[in-house]
Amino acid sequence: MAIATRELQQMFSLTAEEVAKNRDRLCELDGVIGDGDHGLAMDAGWQAASKAVLQLDEVEAAPTFLFNTAAKAFLNAVGASSGPLYATAFMRAGTAVKDKHTLSDDDFLDAFRAMAQGIQDRGKAETGEKTMIDAWRPAADAAMEARRTGANISACLDAAVRAARDGCEATRDMVAARGRSSRLGDRALGHIDPGAASAVIVIEAISAFLTRHDG
Repeated sequence: MAIATRELQQMFSLTAEEVAKNRDRLCELDGVIGDGDHGLAMDAGWQAASKAVLQLDEVEAAPTFLFNTAAKAFLNAVGASSGPLYATAFMRAGTAVKDKHTLSDDDFLDAFRAMAQGIQDRGKAETGEKTMIDAWRPAADAAMEARRTGANISACLDAAVRAARDGCEATRDMVAARGRSSRLGDRALGHIDPGAASAVIVIEAISAFLTRHDG
């Protein structure tokens, strides 16, 4: 299937809606091992990004410009913590699909993988450190592995969702190595990472969008 700017606008809108629905839950999760504002930050960032991309001309704006617009809006709305991470994710996605006006399934998966890599590079995190990369890295790897076995894009994102959920749940048994929760040491055990939880919401929304579009 072909994914153009119009479809990406819809994806950002759907993701913003899902993050907003889960804002309070994310704040509750963050209140246990962080400063309690992760839900507010993610909501602000995705709302800003969605609003910015929806203002673009769907015919004239190429996907790369859309992703870069989203990056700037997210960073302006959330200057710290998750802001630079998602801004980098969007910019990397834009680079991955440079000069393309419509995205093939493989193009979209390249952008998805680039998002995960951007978050990992900017955050300098590895899996097992109780961060959002514990959801994003397995999700990207699962999507690409599914594609290598011949799965369609919806199945690839289904695999990504499952891997993200498993990765998020695994953070419950981790001691944080980065961020505010790293100060808690063993007291962070038993609690999932809010960044990983929000990553699951984002990846689920992307998957839901693709399922609708593919259907």
